[in-house]
Amino acid sequence: MREERPRQDLRLRTKRFALGIIKMCETLPDSRAGRILGDQVFRSATSVAANYREAYRARSRAEFISKPGDCRKELEETVLWFELLADSETVKPKRLALLLQEADELMALFSSMIKSSRNGSS
Repeated sequence: MREERPRQDLRLRTKRFALGIIKMCETLPDSRAGRILGDQVFRSATSVAANYREAYRARSRAEFISKPGDCRKELEETVLWFELLADSETVKPKRLALLLQEADELMALFSSMIKSSRNGSS
C-alpha cells in the first residue's frame, strides 16, 4: 500500500506535464514550424501521461515495465522537439526551460522505476 502514493503522485505529475505542454502549444506562432513542431511535441508529451495511466493499471510485471519504457521513449522524443523549437527560434529557450527540466526528471523517474521493477523490487 505504501507504493500506491508515489504512483498516484506520478499520475498527477504526468498530467500536469501534459497540461503545461498544452498551454505552451497554445502560444506557439501560427507559422509552419510552429504548427508542425507544436503538433509533434503535443503528441509525444501528452502521451506520457496516457502511457503512465496504462502502467498504473498494469495487469502484469511485463506490462508494468513496458509502459514506463514507452513513457521514457516519448519523453526522449519530446526533448528533441523542444530542441528543434529552440534551435529554430520558434520558441525562446527560456520558455522551455521548466518543461525541459520536468521532462528530464520524469525520464529519470521512469528509468529508476524500470530498473527496480526488473530487479523485482517494485
